[in-house]
Amino acid sequence: MKALMLVDEQKDRIKMVDIDKPKLQPGQALVRIKAAALNHRDQWCREDKYPSIKYNVILGSDGAGFVEEVFDSQDDKWLGQKVIINPNINWGSDPDVQQHDYRILGMPENGTFANYVAVGIDRLVQKPEHLSFEQAAALPLGALTAYRAVFRHGRVQPGQQVLISGIGGGVAQFAFLFALKAGAEVSVTSGSDAKIKKAKAYGALEGYNYKLKDWHKQAYNRARGFNLVIDSAGGDQLNTFIKILKPAGKLVFYGATNGLPASLDLYRLFWNQGTLQGTTMGNDTEFAAMVDFVSSHKIIPVIDSVRPFADIISAFDDMKAGNQFGKLVIQMD
Repeated sequence: MKALMLVDEQKDRIKMVDIDKPKLQPGQALVRIKAAALNHRDQWCREDKYPSIKYNVILGSDGAGFVEEVFDSQDDKWLGQKVIINPNINWGSDPDVQQHDYRILGMPENGTFANYVAVGIDRLVQKPEHLSFEQAAALPLGALTAYRAVFRHGRVQPGQQVLISGIGGGVAQFAFLFALKAGAEVSVTSGSDAKIKKAKAYGALEGYNYKLKDWHKQAYNRARGFNLVIDSAGGDQLNTFIKILKPAGKLVFYGATNGLPASLDLYRLFWNQGTLQGTTMGNDTEFAAMVDFVSSHKIIPVIDSVRPFADIISAFDDMKAGNQFGKLVIQMD
């Protein structure tokens, strides 16, 4: 079978290879991947910016396809089923935080950028019927991260003012869609006016270009503050978000691509009873709830492009450039 592997033998660090199909272990299923999707962690692995890098591993955390084989006869009911894959491995028993040996499909475990992947039966979830394989493949990692940020930590309520930073990325677009369906009034930020225009077409109340001086003052004046801000980048902009929170507002962040802030406005944060909350992907219960939410509200993921497996490296290059709006999806056959 064809697979895209993380290697330590060339400058590019990713290479298409021919390898044998996985051999199943007890409790596993063999999924024929019909579509897969990129996440930033895939590109960060390529750039050696992800912790505990392991080479000669197939990348990819997002995938949808058919169950072609199962190891155990009691799992025969899954044969032929259309599924998406929960990329969590060993979250643990505490729903609030992952355990020490938690990991994610697609490094260090072989992932979805291959014709076939072997995963635990308990990682399989029925594909939402209203979604194509390409649309369903866009869900797992990004939608789960967004669901936890919006609902578990953000506790979004109808009518609240919500701000999603960096619209265009996978998690951000799902947080945007979920908050809209929850009845919030959702605004966005981006460094691209074109992305802001697209977000408004999808239902954003307002959009703000963070490259403009004092954009946050305009945002505050229009919204009179935000109940919830969801951010992916960290850095000094955290203080900007703290300034525009309503009293008792929440700032939930799931990344720090801009690094650490030079300082943190703790005075304003505690005086306004604000919450600064870190978050990651999510537990298995939240994955099931996310899929149910997508199905019940007939949510369609925003997809930037779909391309054949042979062109997957170009999708990595596009992700590095950061020009996409929505998910970069790979059609496997």
